[in-house]
Amino acid sequence: MDLLEVVSAAVAEGKRAGAEEVEAFAVTGTALQIEVRHGQVETLEQAQETGLGVRVLKGKRFGFAFGTDFSPQGVKETVERAVAACQLAAPDPYNLLPAPSTAYTSPELYDARLAETPVEEKIALARFMEEAAFSFDPRVKIVETSTYQEELSEVALANSLGVSGSYRGTVCGLYLSLAAEADGQSETGYALKYSRFLRELDPRALGEEAARRAVGLLGARGVKTASVPVVFDPYVAVDFVSLLAPALTAEAVQRGRSLFAGKLGEEVATSKVTLLDDGRLPGGIRTAPFDGEGVPTQRTVLIERGVLKQYLYDTRTAAREGKASTGNAVRGSFRGQPTVGPTNFYLEPGGQSPEEIIRQVPEGFYLTEVLGMHTANPISGDFSVGAVGFWIKDGELAFPVRGVTVAGNIKSLLQRVDAVGSDLRFFGGRGAPTFRVSELKVSGH
Repeated sequence: MDLLEVVSAAVAEGKRAGAEEVEAFAVTGTALQIEVRHGQVETLEQAQETGLGVRVLKGKRFGFAFGTDFSPQGVKETVERAVAACQLAAPDPYNLLPAPSTAYTSPELYDARLAETPVEEKIALARFMEEAAFSFDPRVKIVETSTYQEELSEVALANSLGVSGSYRGTVCGLYLSLAAEADGQSETGYALKYSRFLRELDPRALGEEAARRAVGLLGARGVKTASVPVVFDPYVAVDFVSLLAPALTAEAVQRGRSLFAGKLGEEVATSKVTLLDDGRLPGGIRTAPFDGEGVPTQRTVLIERGVLKQYLYDTRTAAREGKASTGNAVRGSFRGQPTVGPTNFYLEPGGQSPEEIIRQVPEGFYLTEVLGMHTANPISGDFSVGAVGFWIKDGELAFPVRGVTVAGNIKSLLQRVDAVGSDLRFFGGRGAPTFRVSELKVSGH
């Protein structure tokens, strides 16, 4: 089945039905998830997704409908429902579809090896990761899950202005969650890696990393409340960086729901902070030749050396300000309309190793895990989360810490970043290296 033919047929059908402009988005994909526990396959799930989403523009009103039938009659019915939906939508003078471009790229997104590798070998990856964790230290007692996941997909998009394109992509990943026990205490550890390419998954390294994280926390204790330098491990750093993504969309700014509204050109962080969104990042999980509306993706510098330079735009939010889209229309699936959002969103790495950053701290906290990050307020930037990590004494990790809270505001945190590491890691479409803030309140006993 040629997806470009499907979306082209939908566009033609929409014009015949009286729409002023038409956009069609189609996707086909398969997904696999394997969960292994203590050497046994507990879950093996395979799923398939096929669907078509159609937007039609009539009288500055967008009508939208989706369906799963790619037959001529199925496409026709989906288009008719989209046209009918226009009557229920509110008009917006900035409702537009983008024109075609010559700036599309051809990133490497598809791993043919992934499609050809037998399921048995993928099960073996999950088993090997679990075995590596158990072999690392006898105190690793329980593996909650050792999981392999993959998705293979094809996307096609066309509109009545001449946009037409398609691409194939693959994503695969490993995730491990376990517990180590000693002297009646239990501590958890985890590790994960997602990639476009099967060759980049290292089950041994991930198994040992999860085990090391859990074993290292055995004997954790509380500390007295103090305001000290805090070093953020990449796993935690990416949680805080992710808090910034919604606030840097033009949608949030235009609705007055962004902590960065009205601050273009201002210093919003220290000069150590450069924040980017890159839809063309080689190997990026969210990399694509075009966004959810057919606009070419691009590399956008949002905060450069502490100065706010740009917001993320789709076609509609860009039209409201007389600007060009940054290629940031994103779709969760064919069932929904595109909205503005990040692609590969990350904090640019610095030149110091994590060890150097820690060595410069006379006394402080190395934060490796947070609890309750979902309670952070993306509009005000306030956060108060449970914290796990290690106390730093004389530039070294002295002992593990649990039962404390770190609290503050993401705006003031950005103004206190005084070191950024070279160890950039991505977790899906978000990335961050180790970084340090000069002072943060750690609440203990």
